[in-house]
Amino acid sequence: MRPPEAAQVHTVTPPHAIAAKNLFKVFGRSPQSAVEKLRAGARRDELGDAGTAAVIDASFDVEPGEIFVIMGLSGSGKSTIIRMLNGLHDVTAGTVEVQGDPLTGVSPARLRGLRRERIAMVFQHFALLPHRTVAANVAYPLEVRGVSKTERLAKANEILALVGLDGWGDKLPSALSGGMQQRVGIARALAADTDILLMDEAFSALDPLIRREMQEQLLELQRTLKKTIVFITHDLNEAMFLGDRIAVMRDGRIVQIGTPEDILTDPANDYVEQFVQDVDRARVLTAANVMERPRPRVDAAAGPRTALRQMRDAYMSAAYVTDRDRKLLGIITDRDAMKLVRAGESTLLGRLKPTPHSVNEDDVLMNLFVPAVESPLPLAVLDAEGRLTGVIPRVTLLAALGPGPTATEEITVLAQPVPSAEIDAVLADAPVPAGDATEAAASEIGGVR
Repeated sequence: MRPPEAAQVHTVTPPHAIAAKNLFKVFGRSPQSAVEKLRAGARRDELGDAGTAAVIDASFDVEPGEIFVIMGLSGSGKSTIIRMLNGLHDVTAGTVEVQGDPLTGVSPARLRGLRRERIAMVFQHFALLPHRTVAANVAYPLEVRGVSKTERLAKANEILALVGLDGWGDKLPSALSGGMQQRVGIARALAADTDILLMDEAFSALDPLIRREMQEQLLELQRTLKKTIVFITHDLNEAMFLGDRIAVMRDGRIVQIGTPEDILTDPANDYVEQFVQDVDRARVLTAANVMERPRPRVDAAAGPRTALRQMRDAYMSAAYVTDRDRKLLGIITDRDAMKLVRAGESTLLGRLKPTPHSVNEDDVLMNLFVPAVESPLPLAVLDAEGRLTGVIPRVTLLAALGPGPTATEEITVLAQPVPSAEIDAVLADAPVPAGDATEAAASEIGGVR
């Protein structure tokens, strides 16, 4: 008798929010002929009378809940792409899928349904209806769906409060500043209650201060709403600040897709490298990008002798102390460890001091300067569970922003370390407590276990 076969577990991979495959968009008399030439290796400027290629063989996926930024200079094709993602431009070749369903090649009625139910758009120049109140502008997508006036205005006022425009619902758009009008545009897109937002140069018409405020508010809204956002911009700093991933375009082609850190630290070619030269790295790189392994780090189960040896070897006057799960408990100084050794103590817990400063892995560098200046130790970097994952010496923080000494060229100390000879004398002369024989096993020579 054959044994029963083990049940097979089939995992279903959720569809991409947007999947664009081999997209071409050619304007002109012979677009298909132009596509054939491009596929055969022709350059954009070699198409002649066949047409003008706005987008050439572009492929990318956008995951649910991410901000995917498409950036490039004027004429790179980025705005044409976003119009293909919601059917405002027909695709010359290639396919677009939205949440697993085709957007290209469908009937006009099906396309309108997909736009209404799944995709909302925020335009560069607001595109508000000037004769309607702010609340009526926000409620317009609900009006198109046939929602009652009372319900849609209530929803509009709720969303206006979400974007910081509570009490402005009965005003006309002309009474609002540019930044406030763009908030109305975002509120209108949110009122459509779609999973996907397309934002075409949404903040480029705003002055720099308002623009920065809008970028920060978008990220704040995203933390709450977790929409899928495709954001078009020509500003690399904006792309780096907003994007979970970025697609860089040049002459109709996507030349690199990656995280902001990928693009900043590993540009795909000279074009991207030149692009990122003037990026404000302090707003892009995070603590996790520049941290070093935490050394010296001492397990709380280890005794003062182990702590002294590690501080001596690293020429440091203090060490971070963690529990077995690497949760940060505090610091031990070399002088306090020496006192514990002389007293015959086998534990560090009685002499721990609070951690001077700690930061999170996802904190951007611009938020680390004040803690770094105030901290006598390299900044402790913690993960979401409070575990010590790294440290950032001041010199590492400075070196990450441009040319300068490497982290290994600076020794950061809490105070002048106790001379090694004095530590050796204490270790040699002090009584060895009963538990001290286990210290060598608990030691983490060189830092992280």
